[in-house]
Amino acid sequence: MTSAIIVAAGKGTRMGANVDKLWLEVANCPVVAHTWQQFNAAPGIDEIILVVRDGMQSHFSELAAKFHFKKPHRLVAGGKERQDSVWNGLEALSPTTEIVAIQDAARPCTSQDLIAATIAAARETGAAVAAQPVADTLKETADGRTISRTVDRSRLWAVQTPQTFRVEIIRRAIATARQKQLVLTDDTAACELIGQPVRLVKSATPNPKVTVPADLPFIESLLRQAV
Repeated sequence: MTSAIIVAAGKGTRMGANVDKLWLEVANCPVVAHTWQQFNAAPGIDEIILVVRDGMQSHFSELAAKFHFKKPHRLVAGGKERQDSVWNGLEALSPTTEIVAIQDAARPCTSQDLIAATIAAARETGAAVAAQPVADTLKETADGRTISRTVDRSRLWAVQTPQTFRVEIIRRAIATARQKQLVLTDDTAACELIGQPVRLVKSATPNPKVTVPADLPFIESLLRQAV
């Protein structure tokens, strides 16, 4: 069995005060609805766990009814940090789940092909992540004002989601991070703690995350093109 955990418990503080980016309308429905729909329609996903802020459960239930999401799903309360929310999602998986894809709810353009590719890579390697080679020239600064040096980008990749794993591997990785009292914002970083190789799966199409208001026009254009 293959499950998805959609992490939708964050506050998105960079979007601005009192703005919940997951519920912003883009291409005629909330951001989180687009993300949920991609996993609802993905043939390789058997169930979906949505990790949400406590008190928001009814909003997600209404969303499922409105958009007719039929794939089995469960709502789980999030934790203090993203890592805690992922752990809560892992605890809620069906006992028969072998592979889990962990997805940011604010990444609504993830293609079904990319979901399938990370699942296949995780079955083979144990862990896989959607990613893109870094295209921009990168500079390092010591004081936040002036350039210290140019960074070699030839071996650098920007990781995205889904981040997909054999369940026993990601459970062991995050348990190790929790035991060491480390707070990690990226699930593959937990794999690095236990020496687990992570396969890079190149995103063939743009897979941006909603972070700031300026992201929305580009994401809207991508969603409309995909219809």
